[in-house]
Amino acid sequence: MLTLDECQREKDELQRQLNQLTDETRTRIYGKLKRQLKDPDTYAVLNYLFIAGMHHFYLGKINRGFINLCCFLLGLVWLIMGSVWGLVPLIIITLIELKALFQSQRIVANYNLNVMKQLMGVSVAEQ
Repeated sequence: MLTLDECQREKDELQRQLNQLTDETRTRIYGKLKRQLKDPDTYAVLNYLFIAGMHHFYLGKINRGFINLCCFLLGLVWLIMGSVWGLVPLIIITLIELKALFQSQRIVANYNLNVMKQLMGVSVAEQ
């Protein structure tokens, strides 16, 4: 995973390449980018609910989000049933996802950069 500075440098280079494309192609790419890019603040807010994995669903990581959600529900059911073992999956998810909580800006920057690279790669090949 790239640092925020590395992401910014690569984004600037892609932006330079994008500016060299025709107006029609550039407009089409911007339209797709607008729909596909994710907001770091939204991801961060969802990440505060990291125990349920909503931030993974936001970035399209369905499998990981589903695993988090299932572990959360399993722990919740065990707690409701009176078993202290319900804390185990909740603590494990918390420890694993705590890192993502503090790196949300970097994670979304990398995701957005990959989306931009994918769209640019397809569009440059089309021209």
